[in-house]
Amino acid sequence: MIDYVIDYHAGALVDSGNAYIWYELQQKGLGERFLKEVERTKELISLSPEVYGAKSRKGYREALVKDFPYLIVYKVYPKKKRIFVSAIHHEKMNPNKKYRK
Repeated sequence: MIDYVIDYHAGALVDSGNAYIWYELQQKGLGERFLKEVERTKELISLSPEVYGAKSRKGYREALVKDFPYLIVYKVYPKKKRIFVSAIHHEKMNPNKKYRK
């Protein structure tokens, strides 16, 4: 099976960095654990992006990050073997902000 290449919206990287900082301030090492779980989830998405169901009419999908209230919101481009990560979104935040172009 061919892995997909993952591209990121700049805001998704900011989302991840902000969450890392917040978790590290709560407990040393928790931010690292968060980033490891995000990375693990991205690897699963890369291997089988269609596993997670579409959540919007525009084809965005959402994968829950284990042990954290975050979703990786992404879109799949199968012909190009690419995945576009729109956001790393906290479940309690405004849902309109998770679909970026």
